[in-house]
Amino acid sequence: MEKKPDPLTSILEALREGTPLVILDDPGREGEADLILHASFLTPKNVGLLRARAGGLVCLGMDMATAGALQIPFAADLLRQSASPTLRALALSRAPYGDPSAFSVWVNHKSTFTGITDEDRSKTILAFEKMVRESVPRQNKGKAGETASPVSIRRAGEAKSGESISERFVKEFYSPGHVPLLIARELSVRQGHTDFGLALARRAGMSPAVVMCEMLGDDSKALPWADARRLARENGWPSVDGQTLLNLLGVKKNEGGPTMNGDGPAARPKRGTS
Repeated sequence: MEKKPDPLTSILEALREGTPLVILDDPGREGEADLILHASFLTPKNVGLLRARAGGLVCLGMDMATAGALQIPFAADLLRQSASPTLRALALSRAPYGDPSAFSVWVNHKSTFTGITDEDRSKTILAFEKMVRESVPRQNKGKAGETASPVSIRRAGEAKSGESISERFVKEFYSPGHVPLLIARELSVRQGHTDFGLALARRAGMSPAVVMCEMLGDDSKALPWADARRLARENGWPSVDGQTLLNLLGVKKNEGGPTMNGDGPAARPKRGTS
């Protein structure tokens, strides 16, 4: 009898093949399902798929090391450093579901026109993934916690092109744009869609660039998990919840870990509260 592949192997194979993944973070967190693809597969057709079948923001996530090499911070940190007291006051510490935000800057590739069409967003995302892939040293398909360092990324980029990844970034992209960049934290700290997506890309041996889009329903709310799973079954997309992913990746569930700024544990508020 042929041995059935384990669930994690099937998920990683789907990611490598460009098959969308449906991931639910946690019913007690956002409680939302995201449609997730590796950025290397973001053709105009797949941007349209995310827009039509998911409906939320089409976001592009990277890992912390890549963000460090690019020298781009979290958006909330940018606001805190502003000379404007209004912008400093707007800076988010924690979202209503208990975590610090993953958002960084919004970009367009310089070859785009408006930046919002499926073709333009595809250009931006594919160019970003290509830049990251050509700058990041090949990583081992090891545990989800293994990652390159900002220094190793910068040196790899300089060795290949004679310029740092941050220099290439400002040469090829501008901001503000229509593709929001997200920065993943380690799963031991934060367990959202961004963090799961980048952990899976790392385990799959792929570049740290993953696209995700929230799945919304016709009732103006998040698509219920049962409906998201049904849609996944109908289309042959793997679906998995966050707790199952944590078990498969060998990571303990975080009940309110430290933030980037070293804040202590914080209890997660109940869903629907601030």
